Amino acid sequence: MGARYSGNFTSLTLAAVADTTTFTTNQVVYLAGGSATQRINVSEVYLGGEATGASAVQIAVLARDSTAVTGAISGGRNGLLDGSGTAPATAPSFGTTAATTQGQRSATLHLLHLSYNAYGGIVRWVARPGEEPSLLGTAASLGEMSLSCFTGTVSAGSSGHILFEVA
Repeated sequence: MGARYSGNFTSLTLAAVADTTTFTTNQVVYLAGGSATQRINVSEVYLGGEATGASAVQIAVLARDSTAVTGAISGGRNGLLDGSGTAPATAPSFGTTAATTQGQRSATLHLLHLSYNAYGGIVRWVARPGEEPSLLGTAASLGEMSLSCFTGTVSAGSSGHILFEVA
């Protein structure tokens, strides 16, 4: 078993972004490999809504990115789940912004659509063992995923986490 992580974020306002359009800082969550050979398996995605209006339907999308970020990814918290675990030599990247250029969601590589009412609603997806979406390396399409909003924008944020393992 590899190093297992919880990547989490707080009060992020996911804005509607079309496929193959550059994301905006702090409106997306990125997960990317830390090295050219690193494999990451995603086991859970959770979102909890913090909108102030009674009708704040969102379609959050976990997808592969057709254009990878450039520069360091920051803005989220990425912690080992096992207190005695050992991190790999190069840690995976997790966060809400890129230092240089933001990424773009692929038009054809959507993995999950997670619809929910962000007015206090939650959505939780858990992979069946052996069917976890995975990343390999650091290049676009295979080495980076994003969690972003396909439609709908909320006035307040969503908080949540992505559980993943460096295999």
